[in-house]
Amino acid sequence: QQLIGINTVIYYAPTIFKFAGLSSGSAITEALSVGITNLIFTGVAILVLDRFGRRPLLIVGTVGCIVTLGTLGAFFASPWLQSNASWLALVSLIGYIAAYAVGLGPVFWLMIAEIFPLRVRSAAMSTSTIANWASNFAVSSFFLTLTGAITKQGTFWLYGAFGIAALLFFVFKLPETKDRSLEEISAEAAGAG
Repeated sequence: QQLIGINTVIYYAPTIFKFAGLSSGSAITEALSVGITNLIFTGVAILVLDRFGRRPLLIVGTVGCIVTLGTLGAFFASPWLQSNASWLALVSLIGYIAAYAVGLGPVFWLMIAEIFPLRVRSAAMSTSTIANWASNFAVSSFFLTLTGAITKQGTFWLYGAFGIAALLFFVFKLPETKDRSLEEISAEAAGAG
């Protein structure tokens, strides 16, 4: 969830918009649109989670994140796009936030509550939460260092590569938990192991 750079984008949205060539005042206004998008699409996810299931939302949301991170990387790699299509950075970031808010954002927290057997659930959820926030700290702390070391486009493409790894895991390993009991989920996990 964190390795695709979500909180980096949220924390550094004005900086990213400045990287994209938007003025300081405009960058802050555009960053507000990131927060509003996150709110709206998290609401959408909550409304459709039980209709479509967890895996489909994770898969669709992660594909959206990969595509928009790739586009954002292409934007920073192309001087022509930076000069002639600064709107592309805004569209990519808004699309990225929307895709994240529909998939990885809410579904992660729901699935860690559903996927672990009762005997280990509290410890497993605590461990997942600690790992999540530690990853958030690491990714956010090194964002500017990373953009200096591997370029802006390299940073967004790296986040996209983590998204591809997550997508492969969701497609091939993650069970659907919608309308399933803990016993059914545990039995499937035991059979897969």
